[in-house]
Amino acid sequence: MKGDATPVGEGAAPEVVALARVVARLRSEVVDLEGVAATTAVVERAKGVLMAQTGVAADAAYALLLERAGRSRRTVLEECWITLGQVHERRRPQGTARISLPTAPSTARSTATAVSAATGPEAEPVASAFSRRRYLTGHHDRAGELNGLLARVADGLAAARGGDDIAGLLVRVLGAATDVDAVMIYTVAAAGSLDLTGSAGIDEELAEQWRHIPPLSGVAALEAIAARRALWLEDVEQDARRYLLIGDPPERWPSRAWVPVPGEGPPRAAIGFLRTRPGPFAADTRALLRQATRLCAGPLGAPGPRDPQGAAAAVGDYAEAVQLIMDTLAGSATLLTPLRSATGEVEDYRIDAAAPESVDVAGRRGKELVGRRILETYPTVAGTALWEGYLRTLTTGTRYEGEPFTYEEVVAGVPRQSVYSVRASRLADHLVVSWICHDTSQRETRRLADMQRLGNLGWAGWNLVTDTVTWSEQVYAIFDRDPARGPMPLEELPGHVVAEDLPQLGAAVERLLSEGQAVDQPFRITTRRGVRHLRIVAEAQTDADGTPVEVHGFFQDLTTQHTIEVALHDSERAVLLQRGMLHAERALAARLQDTLLPIPEQSLELAGLCVDVAYVPADSGINVGGDWYSAIELPDESALFVVGDVAGHGLAAVGTMAQLRFTTKGMTVTGSPLPDVLRRLNTLLLHTGSDPSGSATATMVMARYRPWDGRLIWVRAGHLPPLLIRGDRAEFLEQPRGALLGATFEASYEQASIDLLPGDHLLLYTDGLVEEPGEDIESGLGRLAETAVRLLREGRGETLARTLVTLCTAQRDDICVLHIHVPDAEAPEAEASEADVP
Repeated sequence: MKGDATPVGEGAAPEVVALARVVARLRSEVVDLEGVAATTAVVERAKGVLMAQTGVAADAAYALLLERAGRSRRTVLEECWITLGQVHERRRPQGTARISLPTAPSTARSTATAVSAATGPEAEPVASAFSRRRYLTGHHDRAGELNGLLARVADGLAAARGGDDIAGLLVRVLGAATDVDAVMIYTVAAAGSLDLTGSAGIDEELAEQWRHIPPLSGVAALEAIAARRALWLEDVEQDARRYLLIGDPPERWPSRAWVPVPGEGPPRAAIGFLRTRPGPFAADTRALLRQATRLCAGPLGAPGPRDPQGAAAAVGDYAEAVQLIMDTLAGSATLLTPLRSATGEVEDYRIDAAAPESVDVAGRRGKELVGRRILETYPTVAGTALWEGYLRTLTTGTRYEGEPFTYEEVVAGVPRQSVYSVRASRLADHLVVSWICHDTSQRETRRLADMQRLGNLGWAGWNLVTDTVTWSEQVYAIFDRDPARGPMPLEELPGHVVAEDLPQLGAAVERLLSEGQAVDQPFRITTRRGVRHLRIVAEAQTDADGTPVEVHGFFQDLTTQHTIEVALHDSERAVLLQRGMLHAERALAARLQDTLLPIPEQSLELAGLCVDVAYVPADSGINVGGDWYSAIELPDESALFVVGDVAGHGLAAVGTMAQLRFTTKGMTVTGSPLPDVLRRLNTLLLHTGSDPSGSATATMVMARYRPWDGRLIWVRAGHLPPLLIRGDRAEFLEQPRGALLGATFEASYEQASIDLLPGDHLLLYTDGLVEEPGEDIESGLGRLAETAVRLLREGRGETLARTLVTLCTAQRDDICVLHIHVPDAEAPEAEASEADVP
């Protein structure tokens, strides 16, 4: 511990002595921190350069930096960068290696990794969408050169007078390193149009042609200003389809960029960089052009300095506005305002806003933190990676996300330790800092791991500054990769991706890493266990200039889902195909049925009887049923009536129906007894069944009416009994023995007879007339009898068959009804007609 403890009186309590020692230690560390804050690595390096150039002492060198900064109206830090940049330009002979600017100690390890990656095989195609070097920023072999170029731009802007001077400066300084051949500067004028306020590298005629651009669609500069993001036009043929390209011909500049000039409000200007080299802009080139554009913000119209009192009031208003937002946030987050010395260096930070759930190691919560200074409250952070990260984020705009670290604070003499992860982002001239206490997040970590495992997804991240790639365990499982090999380099990914998916995936990677756009892209990879269907969802974090500096997202294995979707698609196709076949079969069966079983439109007269027929197909389904009837006059002037029901639907049922109908007609015409007819039909079905799964079956009721004595002889084969209505009474005929047709060779059939009287009504029908789901068949038969009597009582005998059919609420099966009526004795004899219905 530095310094001595503050003296305390003898006999003081031990906790008072301990507290006094802590206070003394904190005071000593604060003194050290003030010295550290005044002498950063960049300032010390610039002082050393001036000492070597002028031979003055360190204090004189620092005084010289202050004098130059005051004369040029720059900050000390800006003057240091310019001094170092001039050294790079003076000392670097042509063909020699370029010198990088110093790296903060906390990033030394990351820098080594990045340099190692950058010095890989020179044959690596930088233009490829899967080239890692194309997207890396910050730590690479051109850092020194690019920093020097920015220093020259900053130095030249001080003497620039107007837009043409600025454009010429950018071409002179950046042209050789970026192949920029021309620069055009547009500012927003009245009604949203653009005026050319500066140009270099283009002739006067072309400049005059494009001096004023109305607010039209297809103007890249307008789109860049409106969208507040840079546009990188890297394919002149494709870009010409979307934008109005400057140039005669446009191919003069195969690639170009339009970068909006940032300001406190919406951008009001854009700088166009026109290149003579085709192909995409590398990540370091994009960062350079963005940073150069940012430097031009002041000369192109940035507002002047505010008065200190107004600035202080603005900071207070700003903090109040941020606090309103903080009040709605979950988790720990604060707004830090940098406290600067007279020279502009950051000496400390003040907490000006805090989220309600913010809590530090000492248990202070929410607004208890507001107003505290970081070094006074947490003195041991000075000089750590966290402190350097704050400074770097405030200076460059690059988001800081540190590794977990242990912080200890003594509260009431008791040391308290917790492990934190801290993230910092720049917001104007402030820092938004959020943190997670891992002591309270272990459950969330386990839940996250379970979620990744159950959802078959894993998260991944890539820091483009340090070239550090991080995979969760589940990503290794998804890619079938040994964790010992580490995350897969970007260049290795195309070797695992199915060739057909490479163009779309490459375009997505380029949008993510070059333009900072979020992506959601499916693709396939090949593994030892076969092809897997994956999905990547990722977004990019950008620095203040819009350059992506970190990407994070997740990979999800959708192979199982894809397999299910393919099976479902195949099933749907099979169903559609089957449905089409069934529709065609129904149409054919319906035509056959209409041909074989025509329904007469009016009553028939057979053997002195009035006969009505009603047939209605089922409401639902696409198959034609096997219900049928026959009513013909036999050679001996008797009449044959048949109603049958073939099991099944479709062509098979129609074929069986035709076979039974014509065979029945043929055998009865030759005089065969009705029981013999049924026996032969039973044998026929057993030997020539049309059902592929077995013999066809059918029910049937058949009656022969002799007009000379009024007797009806009838037989049945598993069919429902006929209904006789005589007067006001309805009864079902007693059934003779008769088994289902096609069921067994041992079936036997008997006949029964009844004398029909004038005025009698006889109904032959299929089961569709009486069956209802969940209802006993006896209930359906009883309902039929009651309804038939009621209709006859109401005088609706002539339409009895059709009325019974229409009263069925849900026709789930075909319905066939044959109504036989014996005319009253006094009724006049109707004219005989041809009664054989084909």
